[in-house]
Amino acid sequence: MPGNPQYTGAAGSTLNMLYLHDEVSDFSQQVLRTDVAGMPLEWIDYRDAVRLYYLGQVAYSCGSPLFRIHGGFNARKQQQSCIEVSSIVATVGRSPEVAELMDCYVPPLNNKTLFRRDSNLCLYCGHQFPVRDLTRDHVRPLSKGGGDAWNNVVTACRRCNNHKGGHTPEQAHMQLIAVPFTPTYAEYIYLKGRRVLADQMEFLLAHIPRTSPLHQRLASSLKRALA
Repeated sequence: MPGNPQYTGAAGSTLNMLYLHDEVSDFSQQVLRTDVAGMPLEWIDYRDAVRLYYLGQVAYSCGSPLFRIHGGFNARKQQQSCIEVSSIVATVGRSPEVAELMDCYVPPLNNKTLFRRDSNLCLYCGHQFPVRDLTRDHVRPLSKGGGDAWNNVVTACRRCNNHKGGHTPEQAHMQLIAVPFTPTYAEYIYLKGRRVLADQMEFLLAHIPRTSPLHQRLASSLKRALA
């Protein structure tokens, strides 16, 4: 288990932090924030998590404890403040409008998340590549009326993209190995995560449809993490 690092907080206060999780070794580990009903909302860092605890915005927490943070010393009570941050925190308040919005949510399209959706695989040749060798391909080219949307874009290596050019896969005699799809809100949260912990995976898995291509991949990742 790592040592007891320090972080200088607001107004020059010193926070002593103790890592409580075997997979956590620095401050960059993300915390999954949900609403009070358990709907995943976003990833936050430990500073934001501590702020939510301090303001009384955390309804409950679950998952594994990540950090124990000691702050200032109360001379009158002869006590030092202490906040234990868990890997998943549920915050108070839930708007029906927000829940309805999530049901029809279309995530912003960007290459980083697209490549993660497709596991860094070229969906034409089926080989995995480093990010620098990947491109965004429009299945139905823009020049032929195709849109720059999740269900019309796939990850492609540079060679396959150049070979396909401004043609459809049928015209280029190329076959897709998977059908492009638009991630749900929960899937997008997963794809945006960095170093997602096993308990966070398990929590997100419950919010991903079993019919989704990501469900099987996430279930396999969780099985490996728990092995």
